[in-house]
Amino acid sequence: MALEPGRRSASPESSGRESPVPRQWRNQLGSEDVPPKDKNYRKYATGVERALSLFDTALQEWADYISFLNRLLKALQARPSSISVIPAKATVAKRLSQCLNPSLPSGVHQKTLEVYSYVFSVIGKDGLSRDLPLYFPGLASVLSFASLSVRAPFLDLLERYFLDLDRRSLRPALKSVVLALLPGLEEETSEDFERTLRLMERFKAAVRPPGSQDITDAHSSGDDFFWQCFFLASITGHSRRTGALAYLLRCLPELGYALQPESARGSDARNGVDVETSAKLSRLVTSPEPGLLLRCFAAGLADEQLLIQRGFLDLLVTHLPLHSEVLQKKAKAGDLELLLSAAVGVTVRRDMSLNRRLWTWLLGPEPAAATEHEGGLDSPTSTAVHSHGFLSSRTSYFEEFGLQPLTRALLAMIKLDADSNPAERARPYRICLSLMDRWEVGGLVVPELFLPIVDSVRDFKSKAASKTDFTEILRSASVFFDGVESGLIYSEILTLMAQAISPGDLSVAERSGKLDLVKFILTHFNVREEEMITIHAPLTVLSVLCMVQEADKRAKPGDDSASLDVSLSEAALGIAISLLELVPERAFRSAPTNKSAPVIESKVLAASPNLELLKKIRTFYITDQGNLDAVSPPFAPQNLAELLLQKACNLNCDSLSQGQSGTEMAVKSQVLIRLISKAPETSLLDTSKLLAALHECLSSDAPIPFTTYSAMLSLSTHLYTAKRLTTSDLSNLVVPLVRHAWAFLSASEPKYHVETVRSLWLLQSALTPTNQDIEAAICSLMLVHDTTGTFAQRPADPGRSFCVLWSHSLQDNPSGTERRGTKAINGDVKTSPRLAGMDYYEVMLTRPLFLMLDALADEGTQLFMTAKTWLNSLHTIDKLFAIFITKFAELPFLRRHPKAQSGLIHFTEDDDLDLALYYIRCLSSVCRWAPDATWAVLAKRMIRSDAFHPPLSEITGTDGDTTLQEFFLHVCLQCLAHDKVPAEEGPEARATQLHRSALTTLHQILLNPFAGQLSKLHLENILIEKLSQSLSAPDPYVQVLLLDVVYAALKLRELAPPELPTSPTNEKRSMDPARASRVSLTGERPGVTPPPPTLLKCILAGLSSPSSRPVLDSWVGFLTECLPLYTDSVFQVLIPLVETLCGQIGNTFQNLQRLFRTNDQAPSSNAVGPETTLISLLNGLEQVLANGHDRLLAEEARAQVIKSPDQPQGFFGNMVSGVFSSDAPQTRSATANDRLTVLLAFQDAVRICFTIWSWGQGSDAALQDTTSAASLNYTSLRMRNRARRLLEHLFAAETLECLETVIGIWQGALNNAEPSKAAEVFNLLPALDGSRPKHTIPALFNAIYSRTNPNALDPSRRSTLTIELQDTEVVIFLVDYARSLEDDAMDEIWQDCTAFLKDLLANPFPHRQTLPSLLEFAAILGEKVDNTNFGEQRKMRRELADLFLRLLTAIFTTRPTSFDVTSEKRPSEQPRQQQQQSSSAVVRLPDERADDVVSILSTIVPNLPKILVENDRILAAATAISANVIGPALRSKSFPDTISRSTLTLLQELSRLPNNQKSWKKDVSDAFNDPRFFSSAVSLVHAGWLPLLKQWTVADKERMSEILGRLTPPTTAGIVFGVGATSARLEADRRTQLNLRRVATLVLACAPDAFVADLPAILDKLTELLGATATSSPSSVTRAEVYMLVRALVLRVGVVHLAPLWPVVNAELHAAIASVVAPDHSPPSDTYGNAAVMQACKLLDLLVCVAPDDFQLHEWLFVTDTIDAVYRPGGGYQPVALVDEVSEELGVIGSAAGGGLLGNNEAAAAVAPVVGGPSSTHKRPLLGQPGGISDEIGMERKDELVAKVLRPFFGQLSIYAFESTYAMTPVDWEGCVAGLVRDVFDEKTIVKAL
Repeated sequence: MALEPGRRSASPESSGRESPVPRQWRNQLGSEDVPPKDKNYRKYATGVERALSLFDTALQEWADYISFLNRLLKALQARPSSISVIPAKATVAKRLSQCLNPSLPSGVHQKTLEVYSYVFSVIGKDGLSRDLPLYFPGLASVLSFASLSVRAPFLDLLERYFLDLDRRSLRPALKSVVLALLPGLEEETSEDFERTLRLMERFKAAVRPPGSQDITDAHSSGDDFFWQCFFLASITGHSRRTGALAYLLRCLPELGYALQPESARGSDARNGVDVETSAKLSRLVTSPEPGLLLRCFAAGLADEQLLIQRGFLDLLVTHLPLHSEVLQKKAKAGDLELLLSAAVGVTVRRDMSLNRRLWTWLLGPEPAAATEHEGGLDSPTSTAVHSHGFLSSRTSYFEEFGLQPLTRALLAMIKLDADSNPAERARPYRICLSLMDRWEVGGLVVPELFLPIVDSVRDFKSKAASKTDFTEILRSASVFFDGVESGLIYSEILTLMAQAISPGDLSVAERSGKLDLVKFILTHFNVREEEMITIHAPLTVLSVLCMVQEADKRAKPGDDSASLDVSLSEAALGIAISLLELVPERAFRSAPTNKSAPVIESKVLAASPNLELLKKIRTFYITDQGNLDAVSPPFAPQNLAELLLQKACNLNCDSLSQGQSGTEMAVKSQVLIRLISKAPETSLLDTSKLLAALHECLSSDAPIPFTTYSAMLSLSTHLYTAKRLTTSDLSNLVVPLVRHAWAFLSASEPKYHVETVRSLWLLQSALTPTNQDIEAAICSLMLVHDTTGTFAQRPADPGRSFCVLWSHSLQDNPSGTERRGTKAINGDVKTSPRLAGMDYYEVMLTRPLFLMLDALADEGTQLFMTAKTWLNSLHTIDKLFAIFITKFAELPFLRRHPKAQSGLIHFTEDDDLDLALYYIRCLSSVCRWAPDATWAVLAKRMIRSDAFHPPLSEITGTDGDTTLQEFFLHVCLQCLAHDKVPAEEGPEARATQLHRSALTTLHQILLNPFAGQLSKLHLENILIEKLSQSLSAPDPYVQVLLLDVVYAALKLRELAPPELPTSPTNEKRSMDPARASRVSLTGERPGVTPPPPTLLKCILAGLSSPSSRPVLDSWVGFLTECLPLYTDSVFQVLIPLVETLCGQIGNTFQNLQRLFRTNDQAPSSNAVGPETTLISLLNGLEQVLANGHDRLLAEEARAQVIKSPDQPQGFFGNMVSGVFSSDAPQTRSATANDRLTVLLAFQDAVRICFTIWSWGQGSDAALQDTTSAASLNYTSLRMRNRARRLLEHLFAAETLECLETVIGIWQGALNNAEPSKAAEVFNLLPALDGSRPKHTIPALFNAIYSRTNPNALDPSRRSTLTIELQDTEVVIFLVDYARSLEDDAMDEIWQDCTAFLKDLLANPFPHRQTLPSLLEFAAILGEKVDNTNFGEQRKMRRELADLFLRLLTAIFTTRPTSFDVTSEKRPSEQPRQQQQQSSSAVVRLPDERADDVVSILSTIVPNLPKILVENDRILAAATAISANVIGPALRSKSFPDTISRSTLTLLQELSRLPNNQKSWKKDVSDAFNDPRFFSSAVSLVHAGWLPLLKQWTVADKERMSEILGRLTPPTTAGIVFGVGATSARLEADRRTQLNLRRVATLVLACAPDAFVADLPAILDKLTELLGATATSSPSSVTRAEVYMLVRALVLRVGVVHLAPLWPVVNAELHAAIASVVAPDHSPPSDTYGNAAVMQACKLLDLLVCVAPDDFQLHEWLFVTDTIDAVYRPGGGYQPVALVDEVSEELGVIGSAAGGGLLGNNEAAAAVAPVVGGPSSTHKRPLLGQPGGISDEIGMERKDELVAKVLRPFFGQLSIYAFESTYAMTPVDWEGCVAGLVRDVFDEKTIVKAL
């Protein structure tokens, strides 16, 4: 089969050096035969060369080509008759191929063929066999463009000279021959079609090996190589596939066989012959590689042309049926899957002609009976016997031959985790949808693919680049989902549920994943069709309940392996709840259809075991496929409802009796609740069993989780609402339910307060407002631990719980809060409206309220302090008084008015004086212990007389509205108006008590308490010591009594009467500096005796002690009242007080945070509510700071001995220095120390308040327990509001210092990489009333000036600089703050901002480090003003524009050198840029931002039109930026290291500005023409330079012509020897290299085919430069750049335009690659240097990878493009492709001695070393790509280049090319471009000038 080992070429070798293998092909391609020593021959050769020389000079028009060809023909015809060689044959072949340019007219083509014919006649058969690589490449493309007049001569030429060539010569070129002939087969009606077809057949016969046997008339056993080449040609020849299809339709052997029974097939002798022939034909097209046949069809089926797809489908049906042995036995499984993928891919076109052919192929040939009953195809449910047989036979055909591979193929498409676009990812979904059009196929395939498709959609959700991409994928998947039968969908859902719940080896994570997939289906797809929600969803829920119950039965105590994980059980039941929400009530009513299942008796149904029920459901879904058209559901609706209720009831009872987790109980109860709400009332439910379980669980004394309690309460109320329980049943549950609820209302556990109160009102709603069971239960709980008698004890905890219940009941409004809030844990079941606590609070809270108020009468109990504290903080005290009004209105005797004459009324025996006395005493207690603010409520709150019945006017005596105070006054007066009853001692005594109480109350209404004078006793020392000792006592409430006594003792020390104490919850004192100054300056306070030293220690200990927490409000009040005693020493006590308070606030707040992150924590009764403690401590902190700051202002006012005169009203006042040097130094120093003390205290307070204000915001929100979301919202909002109020007061007092503290917090967050915390700062400032922009912005300006030019500020505006902040950090904060402001805020800060900028520009030098950021600030002002009506004032905008331009000028004036980035800075700068590119989440620190001038400018430039408005100003700014930033960077000595990504971004933005063409174009031009440009970083080239160059080139079409004009042709004239000549040559080489690289860069930068008009000029320049030698100027060193340019053209220019390029490229590639084995210092070795050889190899590599259509015709010259690349023939085969020849000579692959046909395994082993082969997802070049051969090597040593790069490259290229084609992967165009860019911008390969 191969050339004989010892056979030599007829022509002598060109080199004398020995070589192991004759270089026949390379010698013919690269050099000429040795000319005979004959005078006639020399004359003959001279004539030919003279004719050839005309090609380079005389060809201008097409007629010149004919003239040239005539001259050449005449020169050739002048040969002596004894000579049969062609002189300069390589040049002749090259020129003839160039004359076959498609752009030339047909006359030139005809003349060229005439010359070819003469040449072939001269050299003869042997000569043409030898020189086939020379001549055939030029002819190969003729048919693709030939006119009719050219086709006939061309075919004549092939028939006359090529068919008789040596088979061994034709074999390597066979693929090229096939590709050359295929265009002639495209038009079946053309006159040359049959002739071309015959010619193809004759070529097939011409390459048959000797000894081939005919199989049929048209096929022989030696045709296997032809078919393999043909399939390869069809795979790669996209444009020639029409001709390939035409040939296959006529000549491909039929590879199928008739489907007959085995007996019939074996009994017929003729069938045996047919089977044998079929086997031979199968071997013919599948040997040695069966995969090529399938890939040929796959490529055709994936073609873009519909007609080609249709033709290949026809071929499949007629020649390659699915049952053929080729597909079922010989082809690999992966290859069959590839074919099926391509086949079903045609369905996405939605073309019926394609689909019909596909169904025919997939379902097989129609049986004979089918022709009689074709109607059966359309009715899958037909009951006709013949139709059923026909359908089942076709279905079984597909099931046997195609189902498994098609399923695997589609699964592979679905699971392909490539970064494909959404449309490509959705392709398998659309294919599956189309397959469902044919139920015989879709019915078998879709069940296997349904879950993988849904799972792939879920997987994509987490990987999607954007929400839009996921939405597109979901839309496609939803269309598929909607086409799937409901029974199948729920069958798959049920399968997933069974795998997750049933016993098995799956891990918890795997089971959870399956449940997550079910949730995803229910969430994202339509599962709400009528059949789904009425039949399938209830059945699925029943299955889940049965499986969960079985899992609970399997669970054994202590055996975790047998039990189901709680989270899985909860998730499964959660899914059941979701399904039940879909089920309508009608699903459980009797269906009117005839196909409903029979109704079973309830007793029989109840006895059915779970496994039997599951078996019935399984049979319905698996056996009957859930098809309701064929079978009825397994259960009747009413039976299904009873089964569901029974299973849900059993689950709840088991859960209650086994004490399962709260969340599990909650979800089980929700299942039952939803079933109760949807099932008919007639459905049986074992309520007695359920009630017993509820009572058993509730009777436990141990605390239960809140979720369990909530579930039981919700279940009880819903059972009652659904009439499943009687009122008596529910009433029996009230007491235990309220008892457990009471535990959750503990003040120390605020986690479930809101939820618990809502649950109680839910229970009250079920019981109706008239029922008082809950009220009675609460009262009993409040009294259960009380001890009556002389030494009564009433603990505080019940009272604190009542406070919680009162507070949340009065805020309870279900119509408002629950509608807006989150979904409650007990679900959202449709029930009757719940009572609002704020409207019906009297129903539940009246009697417990009076029990609470009773404690006020006994100061010795703990409950007394709780009640008193509650009253002091009660915001709804008007509701409390409303209850009193109601009760007083119920007393009849209050309506009896005295008669005019007597004035008195006697009490009667019927008057309930005890009750009246009780109410009056309670009211008296309230008035005694309530805060002063209560009197405002009593005085201002009005009540309507007619709001009560009988009207209150009967008590007050007036018909108008009255105040509360007035009403209670009348009540007291009415009590006093009644006199005793004569002779009745009982009522008389009670009346007296009533009078006393009424008088006491009246006295409280009219007067205020008064203090006495006891200053001489000095009781305070003893009492303070006693107070300190009480901190360790067990009863904290003793402290309260002591605190009152101690304060009373301390007050006695003051001579003047004290001011009235105020409530901590109100405004204590103003922080207004002006007010404080006025107060201080009016006169000094009289001296006060200092308090004892032990007082401060006692206060600090009391604030810190845990035992003081229950009475902390009293301690804070005590502290507040004691602060005035420290008037002269407040600064000494300030720091310890603030430190203690801040420390306690921090600890308490941490405890509160921890509490809300804990799940189901048991209620604790030991601690005090942390939120109450926190507010008390904040109150104390505020009092201390207010007192200290007031005192500081007073001290500063006294210290101001010299007052400066009025100053000018500039922004900063007059700039003075040294004015205050005459101030008293000692006084100034003492005042400064006092101020420092106060400010440090302020900073601590600001930090702790910010921490509290940030609670639950940002990332912290995800850490909270969701079950207590409502309570968390309530508590966090309360804490945040308190912290915010304190911050407002701090900011109002010291705006600048507090703001700097906040900036310090922001800076610390950035340093710690906490961007969310830093962002919270900008959320805080707008929330503070005192930090509006009009206050904050001036403070920021003061902070900046305090650091840059403090002498320019008035001393009162200077910062103390106690916060370590740089000026750059403050300015960056200013920028970010300005960006966060609303646009409308510009109105209030505009004047301050412009004044600041003006003052700054008057002396910009101190601000030089911050000027860029201030420019950004000015830009932000301009952007925001542009969005407002305020910004329409032209004068104002003009003023800002002037300031902006002056700032820009100031930047360039004060920082002129900072833009020249030196090379030393680059190493540290590059990693940071790479880091920013790799992760966009990296936060840049302020210092980095302030220094990055270029980045700041790049963000500003796009908005210049908004900022500067006028075009001339915009142009001026752009010009300044170009001149001062871009220009210096480009002209720097360090260019291009001075260019960063920000610089290029800035340049791009400048290029987009209108009317700015001149400056940026000049910058780009300067950079592009700089020789150092090509040392730019490759990453910057891709992202920055290429887009810029594209814009630059589009703006001026002459760029390319200008650069081409710089390329000069090589010349040897004037070249002399010496240093000067070398220097000139090197300079010419360098200049040419740079210009060629510029051309290549422009080609890559612009759109495809952008330079088609310049292509002839480019080709001319390339041709000229390829004539360079080692000694010309420029020299052959420039060849590497020429090859780079050709690579760029291949990547960016259409194939049709590149036709003139191939002859030149072929010759160059041959010469360059052949030079690898040329001797050192030979002309080829000198001409083709190492860089040129490397680039030539990369060019060949790219051509093989991209495979342009025309290059495929020449590919065989360079690589083995046939099956021989892998399956090498025996018989001493030697490769003839150039790289294989060179590879063998370099010693990569030795000749296989006695080699035979490689088997599949050996062939696979041969391919194994090829890196980056078919396993890659894209087709890439072999050199310099990931996974390929590395090109990172120096170009100095040739031996190293050969060893490390060229030898492996040549050895692998042919195999790599074949495997890449075989893999059928798309070309990685981006990778190819990236590789070329890397080479173009490799400055190491550019010549260095001397």
